[in-house]
Amino acid sequence: MPKAQRNTTSQHRRPSAALARLVSQAPALRSALLAWYRASHRPLPWRTAPSLYKTVVSEFMLQQTQVETVLPYFARWLEQFPDFKTLAAAREEAVLRAWEGLGYYRRARLLHALARALAPLSTPPRTPAAWLALPGVGPYTAAAITSIAFGAPAAVVDGNVVRVLSRLLGDRTEYKDGSAAVKALTPAADALLNHVHPGDHNQAVMELGALVCTRRKPLCTVCPFVSGCAAAAQGDPEALPRFAAKKTARVALTRLWIERDGALLLHRKSGSARRLAGFCELPEASSLPTAKIEKKPLAVKRRTIVNHLFVESIHRATLPPRTPDPAADSVGGFLWIPWTKMDAVTLSGPHRRWIGELRKILG
Repeated sequence: MPKAQRNTTSQHRRPSAALARLVSQAPALRSALLAWYRASHRPLPWRTAPSLYKTVVSEFMLQQTQVETVLPYFARWLEQFPDFKTLAAAREEAVLRAWEGLGYYRRARLLHALARALAPLSTPPRTPAAWLALPGVGPYTAAAITSIAFGAPAAVVDGNVVRVLSRLLGDRTEYKDGSAAVKALTPAADALLNHVHPGDHNQAVMELGALVCTRRKPLCTVCPFVSGCAAAAQGDPEALPRFAAKKTARVALTRLWIERDGALLLHRKSGSARRLAGFCELPEASSLPTAKIEKKPLAVKRRTIVNHLFVESIHRATLPPRTPDPAADSVGGFLWIPWTKMDAVTLSGPHRRWIGELRKILG
């Protein structure tokens, strides 16, 4: 076992017997899983007329995002950027605009960088190790892409797979986070992998977690793994996997709504910002200390980014007479955006939605 997967504590030794049991059951489980997948999988657009490009785009979009959310974005993306070459040649602003609303925008930038790395190649790499050297590709993505596109014998482990495997093994370890669970359960994923049909197998395990072995009210009676599932036998599959409680930090922000001559004042984050680099949002009050702010907010909005809950209070405000125009300083990042050009601006998804809502209310 790789060094990173060793653990000498008793709670991490317990699954070893379950892993040995899984190895003995693996042939029957693989067969049952593949039969279920071929009869029950969803006809998703990246599975119909599959291609390497479709696989790559779907894997990036599906990271931390549900299938239902991804579907319309995937369709529009393929229309605008039908292949690696087109995507590689696109400007970053166009790429981010097409991604707007999906969140976790670093994925879009990395997908863009990956396209630029792949476009000049006469043939794409075919092994997980080679893909790991490319921008934005980690172990999960490398395994998913190469197993689906090239039949590489590499097992994937994402949140759905963690749930399926922890229940199958009856693993009651309390993991610090998803990354720790992925690391610990990778040997089980490797042991279960169907080396003849690795791509279908990986998609099947993820599909099983999405449709049957769900977080709440799993459909154990129709699960192809039910006969070998320790959690189903114990009657408490919803209890697994187990994770330590996460702490969420609350961040309060005051945002300003400043209009002038048919334009709204926005603030563009710098390209080096940790989050939402290059995106426009309503300016924070702290960035315009001379603004006269109405006490009653127009709206109070909430959004969660990673483990932070942002509570954003939006207030109408004005700039006192003779106040220097904040947009005159190109370094500051302030922009007056005419309402007629708001659709062309790259906004964070929540702020585009909030601005649209308030515009309708305010007229």
